[in-house]
Amino acid sequence: MADPLLLESAARRRHQPRMSRRLSCFAVFSLSLTLAACGGSEPSGQAQRISLDDARHVAPEPLLSPDTKGGTWTVAANGRSIDFGIEGQPPFLTIACALRETPVQIRLIRHVVARPGEKALFPVIGNGMISRFKIDAALAEGEWRWEAALPATEPSLDVFNGPRELEATLPGGGSLMIPGSRIPGEFVSWCRAGGRVQQVEAAEQAEAAGPTPARPVR
Repeated sequence: MADPLLLESAARRRHQPRMSRRLSCFAVFSLSLTLAACGGSEPSGQAQRISLDDARHVAPEPLLSPDTKGGTWTVAANGRSIDFGIEGQPPFLTIACALRETPVQIRLIRHVVARPGEKALFPVIGNGMISRFKIDAALAEGEWRWEAALPATEPSLDVFNGPRELEATLPGGGSLMIPGSRIPGEFVSWCRAGGRVQQVEAAEQAEAAGPTPARPVR
């Protein structure tokens, strides 16, 4: 008859490898869970997917404030807008008068690249006041730029009335330091009057100068 102690020992040896395998599998499983929780199971270099909407809203690098030393105001050939900039270079800022709109509008154009759908506040400081204009991205004349359109009677446009220096800041587009000048204020007044004041003055000056001599007919 077999010794009961020997039989028990043999039974333990038969079950020991199976239990060891179970413990090994359990250890591997636990390690896998730990790596997954820590992100270690992600293979390096795996592509990350992002939506196009998220990509469009990635903030661009802010631009430095441009050097406006030597900048001046110039009147457009049609007389319905004025540009601030450096001679021979694209303008930094344009103030335009839309006489055909009802009511007459003034448009502020900041020539900085804009993205479709973007909006911002465009604060202008000067002549004892601060005006904050709502400005939008707009496609015009082959460029995406920032524009604000508002009635010429808008009181916030009074910031341009006066001889003092102006500071116009666009978030991400830097600040424009504009030397003091009466030109923007006079242009705003002209636009508010529907462009008639200057036309009347020109007619009065022409009348005072006398009739134009007739050219001889050959």
